[in-house]
Amino acid sequence: MDIDAFMNIVWDNYESNKRNMPWRTAKLDGMFDPYCIMVSEIMLQQTQVSRVIEKYQKFLDQFPSVQKLADAPLSDVIRIWQGLGYNRRAKFLHLAAQKVVSEFGSKFPTDKAQLSTLPGIGANTAGAIMAYAYNEPVVYIETNIRTVFIHHFFEDHDTISDSQLLPLLQQCIDKLEGHSGKYSFREWYWALMDYGAYLKQQVGNKSRKSKAYTKQSKFEGSRRQVRGAVLRLLTQDEMKLGALRRNIADDRLLSVLIDLTQEGMIKQVDNHYSLS
Repeated sequence: MDIDAFMNIVWDNYESNKRNMPWRTAKLDGMFDPYCIMVSEIMLQQTQVSRVIEKYQKFLDQFPSVQKLADAPLSDVIRIWQGLGYNRRAKFLHLAAQKVVSEFGSKFPTDKAQLSTLPGIGANTAGAIMAYAYNEPVVYIETNIRTVFIHHFFEDHDTISDSQLLPLLQQCIDKLEGHSGKYSFREWYWALMDYGAYLKQQVGNKSRKSKAYTKQSKFEGSRRQVRGAVLRLLTQDEMKLGALRRNIADDRLLSVLIDLTQEGMIKQVDNHYSLS
């Protein structure tokens, strides 16, 4: 397919199916806060948009700046994170805020390589921050973007690698960079994300044909469920091991407690467990 024709399809869908999300709203000066973008991007990892929207503003109300988040105890961050799952992300977000404050003077890096040094921020999340916060012509890829390009360019292929998709994405960025028009780099990625979500509803998740695709493990009965149950109980109050055992009848409980303690998510004093 011709790149220009492809981009027109993406833009047409954006005009018809544009999603309204709180992290897409600029500040009064027209700028986007990289802290808010970082929060939304880490929340959106492996979590549905609808659940993130419910938590996003509550999180920012409690931690309105990177300094406030860095200064907060991890226990407060984990408490407000409840309901989003994958609680390690809360710790990574907390650590990332602390690094921004301690190593970058509370100012977010404007360089993708430096952003990638923050805990929990890989190359693609750093790319997303560069695009959405700074409107930079970066190339990054994630599941919705894979869905779009696979659907239009690799429909009859399997195990497609990102190295096959990235040159096509680069061509799109080059087209935008060469023409000052109606849309920005930021909006191009919004358009791709929205079109990917639309396609998943219409034709299924084509990103399953990607080499990068990994099926999410079943939550029910998993070790992850035990971890979540421990943290949920400890958000209410500290508990003794016996009380935890009465609430969580799972043979893996003790090893989960050891893991969470070693990770710094919880702490143990004598026979009492509490959030860190």
